[in-house]
Amino acid sequence: MSYFLRFLIPILILTSCAISPNNVMDSADNVTEQDAKDFLAEVQEKAVTEGPVYSSAYWIQSNFITYDSQKVAADFSKRGILESLEQARTAATFDNLKLDPADRRALNIIKNGFVMPPPLDEDLAGEMASIMTELEAMYGNGTHCFSESECYDLEAFENIIDNSRDADELLKAWNGWREIGKPMKEKYLRMVDIGNKGAQDLGFEGLSDLWFSQYDMPASEFSETVDRVYEDLKPLYEGLQCHVRAELNEFYGDDIVPNEGSIPAHLLGNMWAQSWQNVYDLVYKEESVGKPIDITQVIADKDLTEIDMVEISENFFLSLGFDPLPDTFYERSLFVKPVDRAVVCHASAWDIDSANQDLRIKMCIEKNEEDFSTIHHELGHIFYYQAYKDQPVVFQRGANDGFHEAVGDLLTLSITPSYLEQIGFATQAEANLAKQNEVAFLMKKALDSVVATPWTLMLDKWRMAVFNGELTDDELNDYWWELREKYQGVRSPNERPADAFDPGAKYHVPGNTPYTRYYLARILQYQFHESLCKTMGFDGPLHECSIYGNELAGEKLRTMLAYGQSEPWQDALESMIGSREMSGTSMLNYYAPLVEWLDEQNKATLHELAARYNVSAERVRQLEKMALAKLKKSMVSSPL
Repeated sequence: MSYFLRFLIPILILTSCAISPNNVMDSADNVTEQDAKDFLAEVQEKAVTEGPVYSSAYWIQSNFITYDSQKVAADFSKRGILESLEQARTAATFDNLKLDPADRRALNIIKNGFVMPPPLDEDLAGEMASIMTELEAMYGNGTHCFSESECYDLEAFENIIDNSRDADELLKAWNGWREIGKPMKEKYLRMVDIGNKGAQDLGFEGLSDLWFSQYDMPASEFSETVDRVYEDLKPLYEGLQCHVRAELNEFYGDDIVPNEGSIPAHLLGNMWAQSWQNVYDLVYKEESVGKPIDITQVIADKDLTEIDMVEISENFFLSLGFDPLPDTFYERSLFVKPVDRAVVCHASAWDIDSANQDLRIKMCIEKNEEDFSTIHHELGHIFYYQAYKDQPVVFQRGANDGFHEAVGDLLTLSITPSYLEQIGFATQAEANLAKQNEVAFLMKKALDSVVATPWTLMLDKWRMAVFNGELTDDELNDYWWELREKYQGVRSPNERPADAFDPGAKYHVPGNTPYTRYYLARILQYQFHESLCKTMGFDGPLHECSIYGNELAGEKLRTMLAYGQSEPWQDALESMIGSREMSGTSMLNYYAPLVEWLDEQNKATLHELAARYNVSAERVRQLEKMALAKLKKSMVSSPL
């Protein structure tokens, strides 16, 4: 559900264009502005010529998981890392020069554009490249066998988690997939150790300092901004969690789901409990005239192919005035899971060769509502690539990494009943009926987007604690679950074994993909959406607005996308919304009817519990507050 998750960002964006070590300047003495310009020109030239080769190597690695593909990818990774480090050293020699702002920004990006850098040491670089490749393969090839005849991969486990209502079956599948994380632990910690040394060699305190130095503001200020925005959204999330817990308690009983505190993670319809949409039918049962449109059923009734689904998503962008995708997009993308080889099925978007517009997505499309939305998301990345293709290669990125995800998510907010009517997925009568039950619509949306917000925040908080050496090896998994309870109100369904490494069961951890980007995306998408709806003059509830077919909205969107990373992200944000500040207000505006409904439902739940246990509603409320206070007190806070 993300764009190309580059496990070595500089390789594909920067190091593919690395200069020869012979050209690296040994010191900052006597360097000139012209030297800096010559360096950047060579970076650009090599990016255009060598970048696609690196990109193709990683495409093969992800689509043909074999010994040889992993070996080739590891070799490219090793060479790329060393070249990128040489490039960063060269960029640093120009630190004291007064330069054109664009050149200065480009040099800073080159210096700071790492995710997991090793020291400038060939042996350590090779070791890191091998570890990163092994971790990627361990996840992509991940299977667990309960017996010789009962083996499951992620897809099979997810099918159980997504659809079963049997608590025992769910627990078995949940535990089974987490077995793949156990052998990753030592490799992951060794990679972090090398990465911290590499970050220090680049002048950073460590990996956490490096990761959060890339947001055009001090890392501490960025951390404060992130936390401030979440405080605005906490009441919405806590209200949703309270309601979902009450409904699951009613379905499974007190022995499985307590009526207070955290929710067991295996019951929420998602392998990582990052989305709860698959339990929608359990948590929203209110009778209404309105009826949500069943996109999965529509896809089946229309007998749509995977490519049909992609073409429908592309048409959304065409309606906004974007240029069509090149023919090679359909020729070279992967849409269907192969039957004859192992692939990384995690949905991703790839900018293989921006100069020649070789753009692709890779996903094992399922014909359901979730993947229909995911395709819109992935194409958001593709059209972002297309919009900034004329920028110098070093600026061919999102304004910050959250922008890329936000643009993809933005389009999913426009999958409204009106949009579904416009594309022939619903009749006017069906669309009108769907609009009549706005709470049902918003509940389904919130079970994905709102639910993901604390998850996207806590993952990097855990990772920062690991990077900073704040945890012993034995504390890694326990702290993971402490944070999940603190932020998500979700707990492990059983006591975890001493050798558990549950973070490894989530792709983005062994894949080294920074996760704060997804948190930023959750916030920014609503700000973008509200602004574009105002631009097109929409006058109605924000959740009913779809930008489909509005070229004014499309023009404003393309203007922002065309910036790439050529300016601070605050400038790009201001061009879209007229403000330089992130805020949770737009999300709250979008879900306003749901907030009101949840408040009423949770009040009713208090009275039901009071009647069940023969105590006052006020006493139930006190017990709830006491439980929450105890939980908060028991949690160990960590900096972003």
